[in-house]
Amino acid sequence: MLTLTSPVETWAHRMRAGVKLTLLAVATTGLFVLGSPLALAAVLGVIVGLYLSGGTDFAIAGLRLLRPLWPFVLIVALWHLWTGNPVGGLVVILRMLAAVGLANFVTMTTRLSDMVTIFQRLARPLQVFGLPPRRLALAFALVIRFLPVMLDRMEQIGASWRARSPRRPGWRVLVPATLAALDDADRVAEALRARGGAG
Repeated sequence: MLTLTSPVETWAHRMRAGVKLTLLAVATTGLFVLGSPLALAAVLGVIVGLYLSGGTDFAIAGLRLLRPLWPFVLIVALWHLWTGNPVGGLVVILRMLAAVGLANFVTMTTRLSDMVTIFQRLARPLQVFGLPPRRLALAFALVIRFLPVMLDRMEQIGASWRARSPRRPGWRVLVPATLAALDDADRVAEALRARGGAG
């Protein structure tokens, strides 16, 4: 789930968060049952239809969110070509695109507070093991919130590098990105302490 709630209102925004998350879990499980590239391509077509049902702006925003997957698509494709199993590689790529596309659709149409409430409810049985549901739900929310922020930060650091050097940034942006992540985590921890902690 690489995104936040979309400001473009769609029919899916009005569905209950619990229903959407349940359907997401069932659909994602179903993706691993399918082994045919044609069946997975058909599922991907349905997912594209879901995005288009929210309008052009919504669909374009959803498509942009799949950009971070291209290195994984490339690695999977090259590996399966190397091992002589291009059909297997196509199955993995289609499955990955469909799973991330569905997850993004759900997060684009669901408020984070609603997802946290559902997660907190699901985490209640873990209280027996000394794991407070509220803290687990907060950690879940922070992970979802940090992913798009970190992707934006990586793009900014890469752009800064390209402005100063003709060479590609590559691995050189890893240290500044890690330091930026630690700095952001430190600020969030301070903000949580100032508000009385995670509860």
